[in-house]
Amino acid sequence: MSHLAVELLESAVDQQGQLPLFKPPPRPPAEGGARFKFIDLFAGIGGFRLGLEAAGGECVYSCEWDRWAQVTYRAWFGENPVGDIREVKAESIPDHDVLAAGFPCQPFSIAGVSKKKSLGREHGFRDRAQGTLFFEIIRIIEAKRPPAIILENVKNLLSHDRGRTWEVIRGALEDLDYKVFPSVIDAASWVPQHRERIFVVGFDRRVFGDNPPYEAPTPPREAPPTLASILDPNPDPRYTLSKHLWKYLQDYAKKHRDLGHGFGFGLADLNGVTRTLSARYYKDGSEILIPQAGRNPRRLTPREAARLMGFPDKLEIAVSDTQAYKQFGNAVVPLVVAAVARRIVPVLAWQVARSGNGCLLKRPPSVAS
Repeated sequence: MSHLAVELLESAVDQQGQLPLFKPPPRPPAEGGARFKFIDLFAGIGGFRLGLEAAGGECVYSCEWDRWAQVTYRAWFGENPVGDIREVKAESIPDHDVLAAGFPCQPFSIAGVSKKKSLGREHGFRDRAQGTLFFEIIRIIEAKRPPAIILENVKNLLSHDRGRTWEVIRGALEDLDYKVFPSVIDAASWVPQHRERIFVVGFDRRVFGDNPPYEAPTPPREAPPTLASILDPNPDPRYTLSKHLWKYLQDYAKKHRDLGHGFGFGLADLNGVTRTLSARYYKDGSEILIPQAGRNPRRLTPREAARLMGFPDKLEIAVSDTQAYKQFGNAVVPLVVAAVARRIVPVLAWQVARSGNGCLLKRPPSVAS
C-alpha cells in the first residue's frame, strides 16, 4: 500500500519551519503487517480517505456526487469518484473490510435544521433530498456486510427530533446485526478548531460476536495547537473585511444582543482555538474572523482553512475560494479519522488472529461471542 497519506501528513509538521501542528500517526507496518480495504462513501474531498490510509488502509472504491468535490478528489487522489449513490448497484462495489461514510449532515445540523424551518421545509429523515440518503448506506451494508463501519455526522444527530433520528439510525444498524459504538469527539485536541462530531463505529456481530474489543480514541497528550500556528504571516489584503461589511457585522451582532440572541461574528483568539468552520464561511467569514492590528479583521485564507481542518499544504487547492471554503467546511478532520481508525485496526487484527483465516475478507459466516 502507498504511504501517500502518511507522507502528506508528515509534510505539514513543519512547513516553512513554523507550523508545529500535525503529529503524524505511525507508519503502517511493512509487508505482512495488518492491512484493510475500505470504501469511501459520501467522500467529499477525501478526509476519511486520508485518515484511513494513514492508519494502513487501502481505498478500493469512492463515491461523491458534488462535481467540485470530485475536482478536488481527483487532484488529490488521481481518481474520479462514482456519482449519485442512489444509482450505485451494491454488487458493483468491491468487497471491503471497512465502510466509511460521512453522510450529509445538513438535515441534522443545528444550522441546517434552523434554515429548513425558516423556509418551511422538512428536516431529518423527512428531508427527501438528503435525509433518506442514510438508507443508501444501509442498503450497501446489507448487501456487502463489511466487517466494520465508521460513520460521521454532526453532534446534533443525537438530539435531533428528541432523539428519534438517532434511534432510527442505531436501530437500522442493530437490525443488520451490528454492534454500534457512538462517540462524540471534538477535533480541538488535534487542530485549533472546536468541531464536535459523532463517530459511529460498528462491527458485524456475525464476525466479531457481541463484545468486540473496541474503545473510542482519547485526545493526544500533547497540548493542542493554537490558531496562530497555522496563520500565514503575510496574507493577501483581499481577505481583509471591507469597511461596509465590518460595519454590517457589528450592527448585526448588536441588534441580536439587544434582542437577547447569541448571533454575531466570532473574533478569534490567536492563542486558542476557533469556532466550527462551516460550509457557509464563504459568505462573510463571520464565524471565524482574524484580528489585525490597525486594520479591520480578515477571513481565513483558503489555505488557512485547509490547515484548520488538518489538510497539509502539499495538497493543492484546485477550486475557487468559494468552493474551497464550502469543501473544507463540509469536510471531516483526517487526524480524527486516523485516531478512530487506529482503534479499529487492532479489532480487525484481533479477529484475523482469532479466525485463523489471515484475512477478514475470507471471514467465517459466524463467530461465537
